[in-house]
Amino acid sequence: MSYFVVGYYAMLIGASCLAAHFKQRSLFLLLFSLTLVSFVMGIIGGAPALWFVTVGAGLIALAAGTSYAFREFLVTIAPPETAKELRTAPLTAAFGLFVIFTCAIAMVFADLIAPYGEAEVISSAFAPPDENLLLGADQLGRDIFSRLIYGARNTVGLALAATALAFIMGALAGLYAATKGGMFDQAMGRIADIIMSVPSLIFALLMLSIFGTNLAILVIIVAIIYSPRVFRLTRAVAGNVVVMDYIEAAKLRGEGTWYLIRKEILPNSTAPLIAEFGLEFCFVFLLIAGLSFLGLGIQPPTADWGSMVRENATLISFGDITPLIPAGAIALLTVAVNFVVDWMLFRSSGLKE
Repeated sequence: MSYFVVGYYAMLIGASCLAAHFKQRSLFLLLFSLTLVSFVMGIIGGAPALWFVTVGAGLIALAAGTSYAFREFLVTIAPPETAKELRTAPLTAAFGLFVIFTCAIAMVFADLIAPYGEAEVISSAFAPPDENLLLGADQLGRDIFSRLIYGARNTVGLALAATALAFIMGALAGLYAATKGGMFDQAMGRIADIIMSVPSLIFALLMLSIFGTNLAILVIIVAIIYSPRVFRLTRAVAGNVVVMDYIEAAKLRGEGTWYLIRKEILPNSTAPLIAEFGLEFCFVFLLIAGLSFLGLGIQPPTADWGSMVRENATLISFGDITPLIPAGAIALLTVAVNFVVDWMLFRSSGLKE
């Protein structure tokens, strides 16, 4: 038995005993659970499995520490009311905010952060990482790290544009349908049902095959696909608001439809709509990445995380994890947005711990 294995178990058991002695129940449960998992992993995989558990636990601890520090930073610089809300945010939400903030920085300052151009060929195909190429080169000799940074601007920016357009179309239609009712409400509901009955990926592939892969067309098609979801949620939320007494009072005053939507209904429907925006962004983001992986999304030489997975997929056969880097970036941003959305839904629901 190596010194690493002995020291590993001694450290975990000692830390568990200290946590139990000082009545830190949550920390004790976490450490002792890690001890039991490590014991089973050690029996199955030996010392390499323990190294894997150690690295995983270290990454989780690093993420937790970063999230805590970022939350305290936001609390320090935020206005008092916002700081009060941020102080109660869980570490998962703080981690999500940190990832979103990092992605936003990469989007805005991509030209300053990336060491090379988006389509600049600087090395041989599939060159390994070195002092000049942080993550190596792709199939044409372009710097993968630089393309990853530019891919954040292109993929996330396009997803934001499509989500915003879907929300504008769906929310306006839902608010107007809830306010007017009648035949317009019925017609919009049936149109939404028809669009939602077609699988989103098949619908997108069909439309892009007909109209081409222009970026503007891509944004419009994706927005059309996801606007019915926004319509149905907005219609449901606004439908609960339009029956309130203050809406009837506004109608008796002679207020018009758009006044009711802007001043009375929309301000009382914002919390679930904001949370829905985050969820819709995840769906749109994954769809655009999937279309790019299939070759019908963002076209070369423009950097895109989905197409980067496809372009470097050959390396998987040689045990190289390079294609997993853009795939990991897609997964990380999706999980981060969901963490923030979960926190926002918890706050808007009125539940308290």
